[in-house]
Amino acid sequence: MIFNLFKKTPSTAKEPLYLHNTLSDKLERFEPLNGTVKMYNCGPTVYEEQTIGNLRGPLLANTVKRALEAWGYRVKHVNNITDVGHLVSDSDEGEDKMEKVAAKRDLSAQDIAKEITALYFADLDALGIDRSQMEFPRATAYIAEQIALVKTLEEKGYAYLIDDGVYFDTAKFPGYGKLGHIDLGGQKDGARVEENKEKKNQHDFALWKLSPKNTQENTKQGAKRQQEWDSPWGTGFPGWHIECTAMIFKLLGKQIDIHLGGIDLIPIHHNNEIAQAEAATAKQFVRYWMHNAFITIEGKKISKSLGNTIYLHQITERGLSPLALRYWYLTGHYRSPMNFTWEAVEGADTALKRMERAFLEFPKNSKEAPDKKFLEDFYAAMGNDLDTPKALAHVWDLIKDDAVSPASKRASLMEADKIFGFGLNDPRVSTKLSVLEQTDLPEEVQQLLDERSAARIAQNYGRADELRIYIEGMGYELKDTPEGQKVNKK
Repeated sequence: MIFNLFKKTPSTAKEPLYLHNTLSDKLERFEPLNGTVKMYNCGPTVYEEQTIGNLRGPLLANTVKRALEAWGYRVKHVNNITDVGHLVSDSDEGEDKMEKVAAKRDLSAQDIAKEITALYFADLDALGIDRSQMEFPRATAYIAEQIALVKTLEEKGYAYLIDDGVYFDTAKFPGYGKLGHIDLGGQKDGARVEENKEKKNQHDFALWKLSPKNTQENTKQGAKRQQEWDSPWGTGFPGWHIECTAMIFKLLGKQIDIHLGGIDLIPIHHNNEIAQAEAATAKQFVRYWMHNAFITIEGKKISKSLGNTIYLHQITERGLSPLALRYWYLTGHYRSPMNFTWEAVEGADTALKRMERAFLEFPKNSKEAPDKKFLEDFYAAMGNDLDTPKALAHVWDLIKDDAVSPASKRASLMEADKIFGFGLNDPRVSTKLSVLEQTDLPEEVQQLLDERSAARIAQNYGRADELRIYIEGMGYELKDTPEGQKVNKK
């Protein structure tokens, strides 16, 4: 089937799409290699549940995909699952994260992988990310492809064998460190500390690690791994970096359009991907590199040691919609750090419900077209490196604009939601909001409900219980649901 690469949907989206490319550190007009956009984002290492900081990456990838489709492109999207080879140290030393957790919990590494992958998929579903149009390859399912790629690099003179495995010789690749303009001469935050004296260069990285029982140094220790495979160099397991390159080659080809990930992956993981791929093919590996910034919680880095990890299920347990987190993400630009607070996500939940109610109030089954001026402004914002905060502002301006007919507003919001992904036209939204509608409640009751909501957010559950008793004493039945407080007259 032949189709127009530059067809725009809707027709008013005439401006080009510009994306910030980490490789050039510039805003660049997006132009795909061919008819289908090939896109890859680094997924989770499935040894523990993903925090709200981890989930910003797949949300960005979903937003990019939706924007590309709104511009008329077809997209093939791959999101990997790392279930082997990711060591606790960036210097290719230490335990495999999967092996470490499996031993601690006395389970198999693949049992851990299945459990955490299921949690990850549940989070994606809750955030409105359609998995049916994506591929989720597991690293352990592509061992043969990874071995083949290491052999190719060895044959081309880029790899060498030492006691604990096969390493990539970064000195043979002149462009090493070009992504993010990494200073290889100085030790910066997150830089490697050389621990393996056999390596030729400090920045050389493992392509294939030999299992400890196969190395001279650890033969006496008899260390055993759950996940290991035979290879031309001995029994072992793939390095973390080789998996992404091998799976991209297999599923998307030797050159792709867009590669996404967090900014923490720039210095090592993504530079290693570039080195492997371009050394093997002598072609540019990725056209556009996109990276999302970190999220802090109450101004602090997300860390188990600080006890400030927050997961999506904790948001829903507070009676907030999981899509409130999606809305909150979009209130910040993806390249800007964001600071999570409960007040912020509560505000996002309130704003999303206001938008849903406004949408439902606009007339259905109308053939009126979206507002042209709104779409021009909306797509200008999205076309400028996905400026979602500005695009959201245009949505609220539209809702408040009396010069635009209600029917046109509805049509306009439906177009915007193709990128935002709030599911405004989902029938479940209508049912949910009609159940929770409280506009007919007496003002006194509404004030008590608002006070109780604030008490629950502050985790003052004793006060919340007192208010529940008082409200029920006034003749109302009160239930807490994932969508909020449900009130009915007794």
